[in-house]
Amino acid sequence: MLGTLVPVRIDGYLPLEHYAAVGDGRSVALVGADGAIDWWCAPDMDCPPLFNRLHDPAGGQFTITPTAEFHIERQYRQDSNVLETIFITDTGSARLTESLNSGVAGRLPWCELARRIEGLRGSVEFKITLEPTCAERQVRRADHPNAAIRYIGDLTTTFCHDDKVGIIVDEDQRTLACHTTSAGSSTCVAFLVADQAPLAIPNLKDIDRRIDLSDDEWRRWSSELAYDGPFKGDLVRCALSLKFLVYSKTGAIAAAATSGLPERFGGVKNYDYRYAWVRDAAYTIKALLRAGSLEEPIGAFGWLVRTISDDGPVPKVVYTLTGEAVPDERTVAVPGYKASSPVRVGNRARTQTQLSCYGDVLETAALFAKCGHVLDPQAAGLMAGLADQCLTRWREQDCGIWELEDQQHYTFSKIGCWLALKNAAWLAREGHIRGDADRWLGVSDQIRKWIDENCWSSEKQAYTFFAGTDRLDAALLLTTRFGFEHDDRLKSTRAAIERELAVGPLVYRYSGAAKEEGTFVACSCWLVEAYAFLGEVDHAEQLLKRLLERLGNNFGILNEEIDPATGSGLGNLPQGLSHLALLHAIYSIEENR
Repeated sequence: MLGTLVPVRIDGYLPLEHYAAVGDGRSVALVGADGAIDWWCAPDMDCPPLFNRLHDPAGGQFTITPTAEFHIERQYRQDSNVLETIFITDTGSARLTESLNSGVAGRLPWCELARRIEGLRGSVEFKITLEPTCAERQVRRADHPNAAIRYIGDLTTTFCHDDKVGIIVDEDQRTLACHTTSAGSSTCVAFLVADQAPLAIPNLKDIDRRIDLSDDEWRRWSSELAYDGPFKGDLVRCALSLKFLVYSKTGAIAAAATSGLPERFGGVKNYDYRYAWVRDAAYTIKALLRAGSLEEPIGAFGWLVRTISDDGPVPKVVYTLTGEAVPDERTVAVPGYKASSPVRVGNRARTQTQLSCYGDVLETAALFAKCGHVLDPQAAGLMAGLADQCLTRWREQDCGIWELEDQQHYTFSKIGCWLALKNAAWLAREGHIRGDADRWLGVSDQIRKWIDENCWSSEKQAYTFFAGTDRLDAALLLTTRFGFEHDDRLKSTRAAIERELAVGPLVYRYSGAAKEEGTFVACSCWLVEAYAFLGEVDHAEQLLKRLLERLGNNFGILNEEIDPATGSGLGNLPQGLSHLALLHAIYSIEENR
């Protein structure tokens, strides 16, 4: 995916859609189109950021940018997450190749953010700024016999470079350097981070070589994806972006790699998504299984089973990447992206109830079994226990899929409970778990009848957001995949959602959302699915093409939301729900043709 543009900062901020990403299976760095790494939480995604210019124009950064005016051509290497940017000036051109490196045995014991600078034509003078400062860590520089070290909180870090890079200033919180390329020249710089462990100081040539080794590993992974249809390029790039969020230490899947990015510029919906939602983890497992990946879904499902079992008996909505309770929400003293404050860390969903999680987990278990895999005794016991919980809990009010403070009998939550018991009954009858299949199936039928009697609007000819309202919820588009359609009610609901919540191929989450946020990328993908699963595949394909045009050229990295008026990205990124929904949309066309 190739992008050509002149990156421009306004008040110190780049547009969110001008960021690409690099990752190593535990952390993700966001690289601006002007060569600035403005966000990197290391060593893990949910740590305080080392670079935080996303939240503060005066914040931490690792920038390699020409001193003269320039424009860029930018792309990921084919089927890889190694990023290449060509800077073009009046005097020449140069290529910046970037990677969060892995080794021959997978993830390195330290974090290795590597950036190769190559001269292509003429000469290009670069200014290099390394400024690992942020609001939550103290920085102290020390001269060690083997390297110049910065201690940043509990982290030990160093800036690696050769003599081709001229150091101008080297202070506690900042290094300024310069480098001028010539045709055929090449040098590598890197920022290394160790967390309460010895810091390796590899040979710079080995760091440089690991850029290409990492590229080979990304290509190997993407070559195993099972799709050869008309949207292959989009699917591979989408799957690679989703892979950024798989936390290799535990198998957990983060909802996004950032925190505090606004759903409306200047608004207050600026949440922290660097945690593992049960819902998103289940959807991601299903998306990667569909794509032919096995290692990540098995690891993620194992994490999900262990985490819920250890925490139990009632599953939480969200956990940390290590399976612990998410911290209380608090705010950070930074200006916020485009003055959008408060910037939040932690998440208030930690204490909420979301009944649709039962359907997410049990549908995932059923999919594993249908794919020929085996549920171990712990997983089988958990599934039966969750189904039994669902027998009574489906009657409760909850916060719904959108985690609203207003507790209601949300229609999508009830359908999630119906889905849970339907899948539990199938698992029991096929011999994968033990339990009362007849009872589970009987209650699932009761839930369906309750939904039809309490959550249907005759006036709008649609299922509503929750019982007793005429408001609509775009999440109901997703239920076409579940097989909930009967009497053309979902087809009619789809038409109502399109009338009231859609702007072209873009869709708002629910009635009234347009006042406080942008259109939701995942809901836009679910509209594509709703056409595919309800028998209008050609229309689904055309709608997907229009959607991909509106998603724009963001180097394959999707935000949570889009402003339909300007096309600006909104919300956190890379957003897992957006990527997995796009994967499902592509597969829904192939599977229903």
